[in-house]
Amino acid sequence: MTRVAVTGGSGFIAGWCIAQLLEGRHEVVATIRSAQRQAGLRAALGAAGADRLSFGVADLSRDEGWDEALAGCEVVLHVASPMSAGEADTMITEAVDGTRRVLAAAERAGVKRVVMTSACAAATPAGSVLSGTVDESCWTDADEPGLSGYRRSKTLAERAAWDYAAGCRSFSLTTVLPAAVLGPARSASALGPLGLIGALLDGSVAAIPRLGFEIVDVRDVAAAHLLAMTSAQAEHQRFIVSGELLWYSDIAGILRTHLGEEAANVASAALADEQFRSLAQTSLLLANLLPLLGRDLKHSSDKARRLLGWRPRPATQTIADSARYLISHASEPRSG
Repeated sequence: MTRVAVTGGSGFIAGWCIAQLLEGRHEVVATIRSAQRQAGLRAALGAAGADRLSFGVADLSRDEGWDEALAGCEVVLHVASPMSAGEADTMITEAVDGTRRVLAAAERAGVKRVVMTSACAAATPAGSVLSGTVDESCWTDADEPGLSGYRRSKTLAERAAWDYAAGCRSFSLTTVLPAAVLGPARSASALGPLGLIGALLDGSVAAIPRLGFEIVDVRDVAAAHLLAMTSAQAEHQRFIVSGELLWYSDIAGILRTHLGEEAANVASAALADEQFRSLAQTSLLLANLLPLLGRDLKHSSDKARRLLGWRPRPATQTIADSARYLISHASEPRSG
């Protein structure tokens, strides 16, 4: 049994990391920003392994709490990352400084392995490259004009982690770079990117833009973190975890095929590229999706498959499970 700290414990990916760690009989310390989140997270995770789950209150923007949370831990899964749609500079600062705080506390605690959640957004070529396949050797140019705050924050935070790890003898670092993470949530208060599915189901999307998404299941992303924390071959490595590239229209078609009447509001009309660009001028959410417009670019997960034995489930299953989760929890209050 290993004592593992999971940062951002109430988040979409972290919830599944915690659940799988408890299932593997590990002892887990979940960091949360407020003690008030503890009851909700316990309820979301259920009774299995509850006696091996504890909490530490710590925030990426503050020094307090990290030493206490990571004390006695052998492994840290650093999953927490700011996702605010607010000021980009604030998000970037919190992501970078927060990563350094976590790694410094891990070093002081004598942690042996840190697995950090990055993103394919940190391994993407310039926006002018619309097709092809890239691997972990690719790094996003953080100074690219027009780069979204999210992509810049993920890139700079991962860079900061590797810079820190280069001078640290306490732990080895591994980074996991997921593509578009979908799948059932552990809690309706941590839905991650499931809004992409919800907007189709409730009819908010009246016409479908030509956006491409590399779908990966949140359960498989969590599994990659656990494989990375135990594999000797994972030390000092980046691992892309991605699946099939589907157009938003493909996702809509899967919903109609698998959900029948429950997908009655899913649109079928196409939205022209120029119309989407016009809408993106007044919406930060759509503006952040602009790099995906018409882009048939793939991230290779061959390295994770080869070195970790990682195997993702079919995207069709992930999309259907995402929708069924949203439908079954439609009455619950949501955030995130």
